[in-house]
Amino acid sequence: MSHQQDKHVSLTRIETFGVERIPDHERCATPFDLFRMIFGGANTFATCMLGAFPVLFGLSFWAGAASIVLGVLLGSIILSPVSLLGPINGTNNAVSSGAHFGVHGRVVGSFLALLVAIAFFSIGVWSAGDALLGALHRLIGLPESDGVLAMIYAFFALLVLVICIYGFQFMLWVNKIAVWSATILFFVGIFAFKDTFNADFAGTVSLVNPDTFWPAFIGSTLLAMSNPISFGASIGDWARYIPDTTPKYRIIGATILAQLATLSPFLFGLATACIVAEHAPQYMADNNYIGGLLAVAPGWYFLPLAMIAFIGGFSTGTASLYGVGLDMSSLVPNIFTRAKATLVIGLVAVAFIFIGRFGFNLVQSVSTFAVLIVTCTTPWMVVLGLGLIVRRGFYHADDLQVFTRGLRGGAYWFHNGWNWRGLGAWIPSAVIGLCFVNIPGQFVGPLAGLAGDIDISLPVSLLLSAALYWTLLVICPEPREVYGPKGAFGLPSPHTLSLDAQKTIMRHIGR
Repeated sequence: MSHQQDKHVSLTRIETFGVERIPDHERCATPFDLFRMIFGGANTFATCMLGAFPVLFGLSFWAGAASIVLGVLLGSIILSPVSLLGPINGTNNAVSSGAHFGVHGRVVGSFLALLVAIAFFSIGVWSAGDALLGALHRLIGLPESDGVLAMIYAFFALLVLVICIYGFQFMLWVNKIAVWSATILFFVGIFAFKDTFNADFAGTVSLVNPDTFWPAFIGSTLLAMSNPISFGASIGDWARYIPDTTPKYRIIGATILAQLATLSPFLFGLATACIVAEHAPQYMADNNYIGGLLAVAPGWYFLPLAMIAFIGGFSTGTASLYGVGLDMSSLVPNIFTRAKATLVIGLVAVAFIFIGRFGFNLVQSVSTFAVLIVTCTTPWMVVLGLGLIVRRGFYHADDLQVFTRGLRGGAYWFHNGWNWRGLGAWIPSAVIGLCFVNIPGQFVGPLAGLAGDIDISLPVSLLLSAALYWTLLVICPEPREVYGPKGAFGLPSPHTLSLDAQKTIMRHIGR
């Protein structure tokens, strides 16, 4: 059979791999594939909406651009270390987190992945559906009714579900198309809005009044930062198909470059939000960026906008939903295969989309919910990233599967399957971080007033988790068998290995 035929079969065959380590001969992905999966999942209207927030906060174009670039860079730095866990262990990040939270403690990652998936799947379908309906209404006169909108939501959601059930190869094929086509369509937008865009857009706050400027700037930075961080729980779902012999710098480079590439939809959203604020300010007053975008766009650009919404709905939805089905199948392997778990979770997410949009109008609330989830996910990622560094990238991949196989013991059993060092860093950091969340009209934590009107929840949870985890590793060292032959990195306590421990580790490597 030819290479092209092999590729065709793998594309149309439902993926059978769960969270067990992917065999070396099945590791068919490259860092460039990872780039396409990450970029494709964010090259959508949902990211454009995040790019519009600096204008909603009152920033000028240049201040907004600076906040976005800073946020994406910081978020990429936090995300990049955890991109290595998939290739190293051949499984998703929730299972890999068992090395630092215990094989039972990995359920923390599974729970976070579930919440992130439902929230961002919903936001992706809502934003894409609303934009597509608005564009088609202007283009062909399609009625803007709840019934038509419901059909568009259902079409998006069910098609995304089918793609996710087929699995990684089908998703990769979709994103190969989505990345380049959406990028081209965004680029065409330069010509659509070049005559109305004003780079000197001043906004309503400036450094002349620092009391109002800095809360807006930091809030915009944290929102941009949340986009790369939202990939933390799912990036291993795709990276596990990359061979573990791939140079680590290429994987980290692909992750960072993919996030930097998302500056295109971010800055598209920022630039067009400036146009809306100048030419159709009533839409920004109602926080209706998509409606304002359609109002200021030239007629010939309605079709490209519809295509961006159509393409983006698929790529965002598949990036969000695929991993949670994979992970849920590992929690109850005797009941669910990956495909069945994806179907069940997907149907629950679809129901949430309809109930939230038409029953309770939760669109804005879910956006806030996503910020709260990211606040909890950040310290979890910090533990994984620091743990990877301290372990020098060494893991007993087979011992990570103890929970999935219904067994006991292994290097990561710790205290009945729980590692209170990782949990002891994550729990207080997440709780205190939530206390500093400051989203006026939606969620204001009890400690938010300590920083004035500035939301410092992400930096608080990030720095606190790093300090707590390192401190706990120092004062309560982990068992020596969790470290590689060279011992721990960056810990002042002695973590050298006995000769017997080194022999045990070399036997694991030999397997």
